[in-house]
Amino acid sequence: MTEHTDSKTVSRPTLSRRGFVGAGGLALAGVAAISGRVQAAGIPEAATQASPKMQPPLFPHTGPDYNPVVTLNGWTMPWRMNGDWKEFHLVAEPVVREIAPGMKANLWGYNGQSPGPTIEAVEGDKVRIFVTNKLPEHTTVHWHGMVLPNGMDGVGGLTQPQIKPGKTFVYEFLLKKSGTFMYHPHADEMVQMAMGMMGFFVVHPRDPQERRVDRDFVFLLNAYDIGPGSYVPKVNTMLDFNLWTWNSRAFPGIDPLVVAKDDRVRVRFGNLTMTNHPIHMHGYDFKVTCTDGGWVPESAQWPEVSVDCAVGQMRAFEFKATEPGDWAIHCHKSHHTMNAMGHTVKTYIGVDMKQITQKIRKTAPGFMPMGGSGMADMGEMEMELPDNTLPMMTGSGQFGPMEMGGMFSVVKVREGLAAHDYKDPGPYKNPEGTIAYEYKGRLAEAPRQTGQIDSGAPTVVEVNVVKPDMKNMKH
Repeated sequence: MTEHTDSKTVSRPTLSRRGFVGAGGLALAGVAAISGRVQAAGIPEAATQASPKMQPPLFPHTGPDYNPVVTLNGWTMPWRMNGDWKEFHLVAEPVVREIAPGMKANLWGYNGQSPGPTIEAVEGDKVRIFVTNKLPEHTTVHWHGMVLPNGMDGVGGLTQPQIKPGKTFVYEFLLKKSGTFMYHPHADEMVQMAMGMMGFFVVHPRDPQERRVDRDFVFLLNAYDIGPGSYVPKVNTMLDFNLWTWNSRAFPGIDPLVVAKDDRVRVRFGNLTMTNHPIHMHGYDFKVTCTDGGWVPESAQWPEVSVDCAVGQMRAFEFKATEPGDWAIHCHKSHHTMNAMGHTVKTYIGVDMKQITQKIRKTAPGFMPMGGSGMADMGEMEMELPDNTLPMMTGSGQFGPMEMGGMFSVVKVREGLAAHDYKDPGPYKNPEGTIAYEYKGRLAEAPRQTGQIDSGAPTVVEVNVVKPDMKNMKH
C-alpha cells in the first residue's frame, strides 16, 4: 500500500506496527554531522514482523525500478521518502524466534525478529536510518561492506558514541555502489551477535536492467549454542555450537527456494558464524557473481558446485533453472546439517550391546541401545524429546526420513510457476523411469584385490641405517 501526502510518499506493506511518539518524546542524536537535519525531525514508524514465514517481496513504489529480493523466513523493511532521502527505522530489541517447529529461542534482534529485516535500496540513494535501542545495554550498527563517511561506520567509541538504552541515533549516507552487504552491532559485539543481532542490506544497480535476475534469494548464516530445555544462547561458546542456522532457522524450519523453470536465479548469503561454510547445491553448476567486495566482472566469474564463505564474508551465485526437481542446498560440513548434537556422545559402531542392554533394563526398562550400526535409526524414530529442543536428524520426504537438520534446504524447480510465486509446490513428481530403484536380480561375487603385485613376489627394499656418533655431537 502507498500513502501520499504533500511532503512525502510512504511505502507500507501489510504489517503490524509499533507506534512511536514524536521527536519530543525520543532522544534524537546524529552519529555525525547530518545534512538536512531539519527534515529528520519526524521519525518514521517502525514496522515489526513476528511470523517466521517468508514474506512476499516488497516492490518499489518510487524511484528506479528493480526486482526485489526475498528473504528466507524473513521480510524486507518498508521505507518512506522524505524529500530526496529514503528513510528506515530499525529497533534493536529482545525478540522470540522460532528456530523450527517445537523450539523457540529468546534472542536479540531488530523489529521483532532475528535476523532483522532486509534493507533494500538503489545505488545512488541517500538513506537515513533511525536506530532506536530497546536493549538492556548500549549498541551501535555497523554497515558491513559499505563505503561511507567514517562517522557513520558504527564502531562504538571509535567512530561514534554508543547508543544508550532508550535513545535513538540517525545514520545518513549515500549508497555509492550496488552489491550485497550486511548490518550488525559493533558494540559488545561477541554478546550481541551471539544473541542474533544482524541483518541483510541489498543495494540494487541504478540501471534496472543491469545484472537483473528473475528470482533473488538472501539469507544469513548464523549459529547458536542452546541446551535442551533452555531458551537463551550461551554467548561465550566459540566453536562448539549445537544449532547451525540460516536466518536463525534450522531444518526443517527453513523455507524452500521456489523457482520457475528457466528462471535466472541469484542466491546471496553472508556468514556471521565463527567458522567457514562450504555451501553446496545439487543438480547444477553455477557462477560466483558477487563477493563482499562487489560484483565479479563476467570475464572473472568462476564455475562452482560449492562455494566457501569465510567468517564475515558474503557471496552470491547465479544459475539458470533448466533442470526441474527438488535439489538439496546445504553446508557441506556434515555436522552443520544436524540439530542439537551431543558432541560428547561416544561411538558404538560395531559394539555388541546385548549384554549391557539387559543389565541397564533392570533399572531402566525402556532403555534402547543406539549407534551400534550407525545413527540412521534416529531419523525414523519418534522419541520423546526434552522441552524446547529439536531432533538431531529429522525431516521427511516423499520416500521416507531425510535425516537432516541445521543448514539444509531445498531448491524446488517447477514448470509453469507464475512470476513471484514462492508458495511451496510440494514434492517433485519424477518422470517415470528416472528414480533410483532396487536391483532384484542375481548378484555375482565381486572381484577383490589380492594385495599381490605382478607374480606375487614381495618387493624387497634395502635400507641403510647410520647411527650418529654420540661422542662428537655438540650441544
